[in-house]
Amino acid sequence: MEPRKPAGIFDRDVEWADLARFATDDRPGATLGVVTGRRRQGKTLLLYELARATGGFYFGATEATPTDSLRRLGAALGQHTGAPGPVELPDWEHAVDALLAVGRAGPTTVVLDEFPYLARASRDLPSVIQHALTPGRAERVESRTRILLCGSALSFMGGLLAGSAPLRGRASLELPVQPLDFRSAAQFWGITDPALAARVYAIVGGTPAYRREYVSDDAPADLADFDDWVVRAVLNPARPLFREARYLLAEDPDLRETALYHSVLAAVAEGNATRGGIAGYIGRKATDLQHPLTVLEDVGLLVRAPDSFRTGRSSFRITEPLVTFYQAVMRPAWTALEQRRGADVWRRSQRRYASAVLGPRFEELVREWALRFAAPGTFGGPVAEANSGVLTDPVRRTRHELDLVALGEPPIGDGPRPLLAIGEVKWGRRLGEPDLDRLDRIREVLWGRPGFDTGDVRLLLASAEGFTERLTTVAAGRPDVVLVDLPRLYAGE
Repeated sequence: MEPRKPAGIFDRDVEWADLARFATDDRPGATLGVVTGRRRQGKTLLLYELARATGGFYFGATEATPTDSLRRLGAALGQHTGAPGPVELPDWEHAVDALLAVGRAGPTTVVLDEFPYLARASRDLPSVIQHALTPGRAERVESRTRILLCGSALSFMGGLLAGSAPLRGRASLELPVQPLDFRSAAQFWGITDPALAARVYAIVGGTPAYRREYVSDDAPADLADFDDWVVRAVLNPARPLFREARYLLAEDPDLRETALYHSVLAAVAEGNATRGGIAGYIGRKATDLQHPLTVLEDVGLLVRAPDSFRTGRSSFRITEPLVTFYQAVMRPAWTALEQRRGADVWRRSQRRYASAVLGPRFEELVREWALRFAAPGTFGGPVAEANSGVLTDPVRRTRHELDLVALGEPPIGDGPRPLLAIGEVKWGRRLGEPDLDRLDRIREVLWGRPGFDTGDVRLLLASAEGFTERLTTVAAGRPDVVLVDLPRLYAGE
């Protein structure tokens, strides 16, 4: 019987169901699962509670020598099994077999949290686990241990199961634990005002720990309290959130040239989203950026977003809102912030916060809404991909930048892909009929474009400031126009 999710775990219903199904699988033979995700997302809480709920074994690794780690593991295993003393584990071969042995009587959860600490100190450990889980091996066949390896070093954990890695093909569960989406984040923070929720999300995103441990449950009471909250909770050197963005880079062992990585992230936060733009900002050649960009992608701090209309072109976006906020607002004024002049810094940073933080993040929210929350009828079909794009008008010799390009499922065969919608997204400006006219003209350019089915392209206008009365009236009579304001973003389809 699968255990019920503890009341203390917010959301994570899907993740808990997958973990519970894996842990209670009654089929014979030991199995392996891998759980990944950036730090502070609640992976440890999920796995610890899973081990408790199933009567399993949880071991949190630390940075230590192999001998010390084996000693700690043996002591914990002895306590778990009720042995008279620590279990003697001379090497990892014996240790993994000891973990398999705890599952001989039935399905037993075994969690090895912070697995990269163990594997970096004992580089043969993945191969040892691979051998222990060899099909037909008696120790595996006679066990129903459900081993879960967990880690926050995304590049390392991703490499465990990739290419020719020893554990490739051994795992029956690969579970990423992502940050909360923007709607769930609002519920988690107890915020019902969409305008306030969007502002808070643009700073702290959907990382659960940032509310609990990092600001001690201090949430802005209302929109009027937001500025004071930023100063006391985010720009306050006494709060852990103040240095968190720096620690995100410093604590990942794959990020060795932190100065270079900070510069790359600063470039993206300033709006230099292409490889050439980043290179110009930091004073490097574009060819020199392949490695740092790849590393930042691998550790989950950057994502490469393809241009929907220009094959081979892409732009980079920062995945963690707190990193964007740090690079755009905090890093340029770090000395003043350390001198506790947060209120002055925040007062001076309003324009930068709106243009470099709120605006781009609002565009991301609208694209996420189109992907996850919009009803299929809103765009004439389910959205499979939502990006931005740059379209060239060869007749007028102009370029059009689109904040949203919503695509349907790729067709079977060589047919054109449905282009469901194009959109304009603005945080700080009320949109009106001229904005709709612009999208109408762009749609005309798109009609008949090779590779796309443009027979029913919807026009989306999204604004945090709302819409003019004239645009609202026109849109009411046009089923091809989609208006998205903050209330619809947070509660509508």
